[in-house]
This record gives sequence, C-alpha cells and structure tokens, in this order.
Amino acid sequence: MKVIRTRVYVGPNVYETEPVVRMAMDFSARRDLKLSSYPKSAAEELLDLLPELNNRTSADGRNVGELLLSGDCHLGDVMAWTALGLQRQAGAKAEIARYLPGEKDDEGDVLFGYLSRSTGVEAGELARQIILELIDPIPGKPFPIKDEIADYKDFASRRVLGPSGQALVEAADARGIPWLRLNDQSLIQLGHGKYQKRIEAALTSETSCISVDIAKDKEVSIQLLRDLGLPVPEQEYARSAKAAVDLAHDIGFPVVVKPVDGNHGRGVGINLRTDDEVREAFDIAAGQGSGVIVESMIEGEDHRILVIDGKLVAAAKRMPAHVVGDGRSTISELITEVNKDPRRGAGHENMLTRLELGKREIEVMGEAGHSPDSVPGEGEIVFLRKTANLSTGGTAIDVTDTIHPDNQRMAERAIKAVGLDIGGVDFLTTDITRSYRETGGAICEINAGPGIRMHIAPSEGEPRDVGGAVMDMLFPGDAPSAIPIAALTGTNGKTTTARMLSHVLKMAGSVVGQTSTDAVMIDGNVSMKGDMTGPVSARMVLRDPDVDMAVMETARGGIVRAGLGYRYCDVGAVLNVSSDHLGLGGVDTLDDLARVKRLVVEVARDTAVLNADNIYTLQMAAHTPAKNICYVTMNPNNKIVREHIKLGKRAFVLEEGANGQQIMLYDREVATPLIWTHLIPATLEGKARHNVENAMFAAAMAYALGLSLDQIRSGLRTFNNSFYQSPGRMNVFDEHGFRVILDYGHNEAAISSMVDLVSQLDTRGKRIVCATCPGDRRDEDIRAIGEAIAGKFDTYLLHTDDDLRGREKGAIQEIMAEELRKHGVSPDAIHIMDSEEQSVSEGLQRAERDDLVLMFCGGITRAWKQITKFESPHRHTEEGDTVAQKNLAAEIDVPDGYTIVSDERGVRLAPLS
Repeated sequence: MKVIRTRVYVGPNVYETEPVVRMAMDFSARRDLKLSSYPKSAAEELLDLLPELNNRTSADGRNVGELLLSGDCHLGDVMAWTALGLQRQAGAKAEIARYLPGEKDDEGDVLFGYLSRSTGVEAGELARQIILELIDPIPGKPFPIKDEIADYKDFASRRVLGPSGQALVEAADARGIPWLRLNDQSLIQLGHGKYQKRIEAALTSETSCISVDIAKDKEVSIQLLRDLGLPVPEQEYARSAKAAVDLAHDIGFPVVVKPVDGNHGRGVGINLRTDDEVREAFDIAAGQGSGVIVESMIEGEDHRILVIDGKLVAAAKRMPAHVVGDGRSTISELITEVNKDPRRGAGHENMLTRLELGKREIEVMGEAGHSPDSVPGEGEIVFLRKTANLSTGGTAIDVTDTIHPDNQRMAERAIKAVGLDIGGVDFLTTDITRSYRETGGAICEINAGPGIRMHIAPSEGEPRDVGGAVMDMLFPGDAPSAIPIAALTGTNGKTTTARMLSHVLKMAGSVVGQTSTDAVMIDGNVSMKGDMTGPVSARMVLRDPDVDMAVMETARGGIVRAGLGYRYCDVGAVLNVSSDHLGLGGVDTLDDLARVKRLVVEVARDTAVLNADNIYTLQMAAHTPAKNICYVTMNPNNKIVREHIKLGKRAFVLEEGANGQQIMLYDREVATPLIWTHLIPATLEGKARHNVENAMFAAAMAYALGLSLDQIRSGLRTFNNSFYQSPGRMNVFDEHGFRVILDYGHNEAAISSMVDLVSQLDTRGKRIVCATCPGDRRDEDIRAIGEAIAGKFDTYLLHTDDDLRGREKGAIQEIMAEELRKHGVSPDAIHIMDSEEQSVSEGLQRAERDDLVLMFCGGITRAWKQITKFESPHRHTEEGDTVAQKNLAAEIDVPDGYTIVSDERGVRLAPLS
C-alpha cells in the first residue's frame, strides 16, 4: 500500500462537489485486494477502534460496519472509511469516503472529505498504517495503533471546528451565506468581498472591543450594571489574601472569590464560609487573572441567558459536573459510564465535556464525605465541581420557554448596557420562572463570546437555533452576503476575455477582483503577480474587503491540482476546448480536458455561457444546473442556436450587416444589435476574429451579471490590446516603420488564430515570425505549431522559452524546423535562435520598412521592452488569448451518443440515456 501522490482539493473538483483529499495508491504489494482475504479480526478490531463506522453508509448505500465484517470491500474503500472515521472521532464533520479504481487493477484513488487540510492529510497516512498493522503486522515491530489514534485525536481536535463553530457555519449554509475558514481554529469569514463579516466562536466583527473589555473586567461590569439598577451581588476588589478575608467579613459569609478577568469558571471559589477557605481561594484566583474580587454569595441555581442583537434567544439551567448513584457502582465507575456518552469529548470538541477525576474533583466530593471508591445510593447526586461550566463537565437544561418576562428584560438590558452584540448573562436564582424581584436572584457575570453549545444541544429540553440568530443579526432581511462571481475557462482566450469583462464591469462602476494567468487584480491594480488561476488566488479575491464583483479566470492546471476556490459561481463560461497541455496531470485526451473544464459550468447557478461552435463546449449544456443557457456563435446558421432562439432563449450571434459584422443579442424573442465589431478596438477593426469572439463572451457574461447594453457597449469600445491594458495579448507596436505584434500564444489554436489575423492584414513588406512551443508539450503539439505557421512567413526565427521544462536545449527548435521543411519551407528561411531574447532582437534587426514581425514570447515584459527601446533605422498573450474554431455547419452533425432536446432552459445536446 504505497502512496503515489496526495492532492488536497479545496473546493468543487472533478471528483466531488465538496473538498476532498485524494491519495493515489499503489496496492501491488498486497497479495489480495479484498478485506475478506485477511483475518476477520482485522475488521472487528477496526470497528472497535472506530465504532462510528457502524453508523456510516458506503457510496452505494450499504452499511460500512456490515461491509467490513463481511470483508466484501476493497482495501481502498477500507482506507477511505478509516480516514473519515479518524476525523469524525476528532470532531470533524466530513462525510465523503470512497475508492475510485484506476486503469490498473492494483492502483486507484482513495477519496475522503476533510475540514482542515493538515488533519485530512494526517488522517489518510494514519489510516494506511492502521490497515497495514491490522492485515499484515511486521513481527517484532508493532505499530501502536491506540497511541497513534490518541495522538492524532489530540492533534486534530485543536484544528477542527468545535460544536459552536460548526453550528454557525451550518446556519450560514442553511441561509445560502458563503463562508471561508481563515485559520485552523475558529476564525471564519462569512460572505464575500465587501459584504464579508467575521466570526470567531461567538465573537463577531461587529463586537465592540470596549464592550469585550468591560465584560472581561468583572469589577467594572458589575459596577456598570449596579449603576443602572440591575440586580448584582455586592462586590469589592481584594489586593491581598488578608484584604479578601476582611472583605468577606464586611460583605458577610458565604462569599465568592474569583479572578477579575477569568473565564470558563477557572479560579472561581464559591460558597466560601471560613477565613481559610477565602485565603486558599484567593491564591487560586490570583493565579488565573490580573486581580481578585470578593462578592456576596447569591443562593440559587446557575443559569446562562443568551442575548443576540438585543433579544433573548436561549436560556439554560446549568448543572455542575456530577454523577447520579445507582446503589451499586463506585463514583469512579459512574464517571466512566457517563463518559461513554458520545456527546462528551475532550475540552470543547463535542457538545458536552468529559468528566474528569482530578485533584479538584476529589476535593469537592470529599467535602460531601465521598471518595472515588464511594458507592452513592440510588438517585443520589454527587457533585464533582462547584461551578456549572460545560467546559468542566457540566450539563445544561433548556428553560427558554419558562423564563419569567422580568428576568428576560433584565438580561436584555444588561447586555445592551455592556454594549455586546452577542452576550451571555450568568444569572443565579432559585426559580427562573419567577421574577428576580421576588427571588432575590442576581447577575453574577457578563460573558463576551459566550459558549453556545449548551443551547445547540442541551442535555435536556429543546435545542435552539442560535447559529440562525447570529446569521440573522449579521445579514438581516435581504442584506447581501455574496458578491457576484463570473468564472470562465477554455483552452484559449481566457485572459483576454477576463480582462475585457473586468474592464466592462469597472466602467460600469464596480470594484472588480480578477484572477488571471498574469496576476490578481483588484480594481485594476496588481495585487500579486504570477499565474493566478487556481483556488488560492480565487480566495484572495473573495477575501478582499473592497471587491463587489469577481471575475475568475480558471485554468485546467488549477482545477486538476486543487479544484475550484469557490463553491459556486453566478455565471460560468467555457470558451472552447482544443488541444493543449494534453498528457499532463492525467489529462490525455480532448474528452478528458472537456470534463475538467466543464466543472466551471457545473457549479454555475444563474447562467452558463457556452461556445455553440465547439462540439465539446456544446455538449456541456447537458451538465449544468444553471437557470439559463446562453450560446455564443460566430455562425448565424448554427442549427442549435437558431432553435434555441426560437424558444425565446438567450444567444449572442455574429451577423453580417450593412456596415460590416455586428454582434446581435437574442433574448425573450427580441433581437437587439449590440455593437459593430469594427468599433471594438481590440478586434483591429474586426479583423482579429478571435477577439471578436472574446468580446462576445465578455458581453454575454456582463449581460448575465445584469449590466445594461449601453454599459456593455461603453466597456467594449474603451478596451484595447495595449500592453498596459492587456499585456501579451496581441500587443501592436507601429512606431518603427514596420509593425510588431507580440502575443503569448503557445498552442496550435492560439497561434493559428494569430496567423489568420496576419494573413488578413495589408502587409506591403515581408513577414517574419519568432516562434516557439513550451517544453512540456508533446512532440505532436510542437509539430502542429510548425504546420500552423508553415508557408505563411518569409523568415522563421525559432527559439525556446527560458524554462526548457525538461527538454534538451535545441530540441524544440529542431522538431519545429523539421516540420517546416516537411511543409515546403526553404531551409534558408529557417533560423535557430539560442534564446527568446536573441530571437526578438534578430526579428527587430531583420525587419525593414512596411514589414510585419509576429512574436510569440513567454517573457512578455522583457520582449515588450526590447521592442519599444529598439532604435529602428526605419522610424517616420495565461495560455494564449485566441480562439480558432471550426464553425459547425448549418446542418450540424449530432455526435454519436447525443440527441437534441429542448426544455424550459432552451435547446441543447443531451447524452442518450
């Protein structure tokens, strides 16, 4: 059982719609791959270690426990279930676990969900080691399974969301509020961009820092409440143990001694009746805070009243940690039995906290005449702690429906007085159903960031939707939480289209966050340079507090490596699918590539924008849940689009008009001219057909995002292919007496489009091309580029990128030169360049007046500087940004396995059932 590679997908991916860890496994070292081939004790021991697996179902709906005992399961499935079980035992609410067989019988992918990257990866590796120990232990080298599980649980429980955090994100999910985890603890971003809020347990980004400080300072908070006439105990600050004793006598026994700024009940001494008890309590409290206070003891039961946004949301009576005797068991045995409750865990990992039998517990039971070996009578309650905090093993009984109105108003006034948006009132009273004015009840403490698990799943009584109340406070009514997300992918044209769309949106007044192959851009400014088309950069945009619109260029590589950085998009577009990057990352065919890129429209909610002139993108309409399907076509006779339009559905179509070609919008049985293509600067008066198509996609996406046609027209008319607005995408320089076109195109489709453009331009002189291909492409891809440029130029300067990507120096040039000679290019016209920099320099030196030099470069900025700084004696493009597609004929040939269907969303190709 060898791990070939591990990948962590942070969002929707080609395997699941949720984040998963994928472990590519090699099982060839195992003699058998079914669990039934190994001792049945392996399954029994695994279920004993991870009993939660008895309650799980497999991917095909069968009970996991029964499958393990029957042995009718692959070792890969066992590993996935084990990794999931380890995480769930540590408190992670992951759900997915399955094995995906590979092309070889002894290889495949183990897939399982996770909430924290580190805990997910660790769970996978530990699962592998556990299974190996159970089915094939190494003599003399036992793997300490139980110790390792305990260590993992301790490690993971500090990184998974606790019950409170989990309840809050579940409430967010229920309301459609997107969320992102910002660390391995409980800091969470709710919403995207400018609408975002943050929570950390029950603290929010709206919580006043001053109010938190007031709540933490018990002396100040009690004084503030007293000044408003709210019921509070008599209280004084003690500077020493002697002063504490004196104050206890002044106040009157019994008293409470506690830290001035403690929490979770730590260091609190209650019901103190002697000087010695006060002195001892002072020393304990002093070690837990910055000062000590002494206050009068309020008789009654401990209650926690939760107030959110000024309104009482929940109330619970809290019982200190205790056991109930049965007349037979010792206290120690009763504690063990109570801790079997699956709701109990270590610290805050679960709804209840495990009971402990430490020094403090022994002291408390000793005061009642008990020891751990005592056998309390049936029904006798033995307290282990004096304070009722859940963090020390206490329990909670919901009393929300029975609290007296006076007590409710008192709690609400107290939290408002302190100034908290979320606050907990610790209230002591003999009867919560009676007014504090009758019972003499009082507030003993105000809590900022109060624990909410006691209200989510009380030991007794009705659970309360506390998380929902928090969400309703942060995002009231119809308040937005998510910014619109437009995502696009394709083999070519992504970057130019993303830039066009971002420009259109910016011109319409939006602050746009954009990811691309060059950088993350915020409102037109570079935030971070580099290839930023993966999930990390997508989340960078979604976390930016200024952004109100996101444009996500999403590349194949990012999807394959880590999935999407967003759970859904409002508008998803696939521009085209053609040969590029094949043979990399398990993407070997165009069908594989289409399945990867299809993910963008599989997560689209409102509109899927698809190229109707590309058979691979056309087929994607059958796989999107989007409410609307919008087609883009440069062929006005496209059969599917014509039928789609007849149904009143949306399409952007390139049509001939009296003044040339224009983009037409069809929607709801209305045809509207959008813009003449020669009015779009980026199209070079309509000659750059690839940019015509890019503009059509940008317009379609902008329209789906709600922009008006005038806003779209204005944006397209002011976007051009200057180096500063769209570096590396058909940048033209005309100031040398000859024309230079610089482009980043690096696959056959992109280069073919640029060659087609050059052939349409009126060039009086000769044509020169500086060409290359990235080193990680297949030999056939390099030859395809050679064929695309063959016979179209007078001079061919062949170079390599700075990064050879595993190729031998000169290998790419030789393959391309061979292909050129094969297609009739004279060897005298072919020149091998040592570097890209030399190729650019040579192209500029060879050019004369009225010539045209087309340069395909990877080092765009360097090449542009060479071009602009060249002293001419004749002076008076992510993965490429072009699209070359074969238009479908008017009578489209429906591919095998598909049929044409229509429904409420329009016309599309659908697979035959």
